[in-house]
Amino acid sequence: MIPGKGFVRLVEVQKPSLSNNTADAERLEKSLKDEIGTGHIRIPLSVVKTLPSNLRSWGFRAKAVVFRNRESWILIDLLPPESEKALLGAAIDIGTTRIEMALVNLETGIEVGKIGFDNPQALIGADVLTRIHYSAKPGGLEKLNRFVIEAVNQNLASLCQTHGYEKEDIYMVAAAGNTAMTHLFMGIESFEIIKEPYIPCTNIPGTLAAHHLNLEINENALVYLFPNIGSYFGGDLIAGILFSDLDKKEEPCLMVDVGTNAEIVVGSKDFLIACAGAAGPALEGGMSKMGMTAKPGVIDRVWVDPESRDILFHTIEDQKPVGICGSGMIDLAAALFVSGRIDIRGKFSEPVCGRRLIEKEGIKAFILVDKTLSGTGEPIILSQVDLNSLTSSKAAMYTILEVIVKNTAGLEFTDLKKFFVAGTFGSFINPVSAISIGMLPDIPLSTFEVLGNSSLGGAKLLLTSPHAFDRILNIRQSITYIELNVNQEFMNMFSGAKFYPHTDASRFPSIFTPGLPIGDSAE
Repeated sequence: MIPGKGFVRLVEVQKPSLSNNTADAERLEKSLKDEIGTGHIRIPLSVVKTLPSNLRSWGFRAKAVVFRNRESWILIDLLPPESEKALLGAAIDIGTTRIEMALVNLETGIEVGKIGFDNPQALIGADVLTRIHYSAKPGGLEKLNRFVIEAVNQNLASLCQTHGYEKEDIYMVAAAGNTAMTHLFMGIESFEIIKEPYIPCTNIPGTLAAHHLNLEINENALVYLFPNIGSYFGGDLIAGILFSDLDKKEEPCLMVDVGTNAEIVVGSKDFLIACAGAAGPALEGGMSKMGMTAKPGVIDRVWVDPESRDILFHTIEDQKPVGICGSGMIDLAAALFVSGRIDIRGKFSEPVCGRRLIEKEGIKAFILVDKTLSGTGEPIILSQVDLNSLTSSKAAMYTILEVIVKNTAGLEFTDLKKFFVAGTFGSFINPVSAISIGMLPDIPLSTFEVLGNSSLGGAKLLLTSPHAFDRILNIRQSITYIELNVNQEFMNMFSGAKFYPHTDASRFPSIFTPGLPIGDSAE
């Protein structure tokens, strides 16, 4: 961050005289306008009340904490010019499953701490739909809002204490979430989001007073909530575009964020096309009984031993296996396919699976971990139902990519300069495994780049760059959103993608190339 170009500015106010008897607040206003380069700035009453004595005791110099509100600026606080008080911003990713936050020093732009915790709204329902239905009940909206705000307050206080700060040191918040989570964070009605014609209450919340949201930070603090495109494309995706610089790329790139939905944006500085569709529930404790959120003992990697052809696995923190997470599910499907244990239809092969294939309640299931080695005392299995769910998810993902890249943008997968994979899930996915089952396109591995939590990254970026405000609004205005729920072409292509890796094997030449290390250990 360029010193003096962020949200903390040193200003010098012209001293009054008999020939210049302009009021103190007006002279401060002029100094701030000149320093920031803006035509309008609002000075709050809390600063004006003690402005005369403060300016004179500080020698008409001051440290100003400012923030943006669309086209105008707001003065949050005025401090002594040599003040060493910590001036912090908090970036928040309001995830459906998990909330992540980071503290940023507003003067240096350096992250000083980070924390993550489960979204307590999950006590009401794991998915957005359940929560929105609950919000329509008497007291439901207030309860959901209280859950998330109290959790944010508690964790911000804890994060500050851990790093030697006070929660009052937080002067601004940049927060991003999907459309529903943003509504529930603000405590506003969200039921129309899930009813035809799917209209949010607001798409551009803008900058709000923190105390209006019941956030227990500095009393003058402001909160910026990233705007949404519509019901199914939220501020978290706009934050991701900002973080990846997709809107500044010279050549076409693609960003995909896999969660409950797969949200995809393809484009460059010249165009941005986006869509969203269900692709992830089978991968993170949704439809699959075996899928679960990553934690100690959860299987996160699976591969085929190149000599014995046995299926091997790794667990988080090397503890006894208790289940398998999304990245492990994709690895497992890849290992089963390349070793011949499942066929191109995604069905188990009895001769190849041998004793590991059992029948439970009339449904075939593959034993990944025997009960004697399991941390639960029960075998960890992949049933045909689980596999079918995964097959549908991978087919949906590939089809969404094909529709938006080829049919909508008129590109080939090989035209993509970069393929950004975002989200916590994306941080652990093995592209080789995802390609081998036909989930991701068969392009050079060097094209793929893991972004991690791009929503949080975009929120942090905003706290260090006032110019990001303009980019955010430009991104929102330039996106063309494609609705897949009413796209018949999508449904037709989806059927062909439900095979391994695809009905058209020529799309995945590397899968059948000898020596490709599909399923090998990622060590």
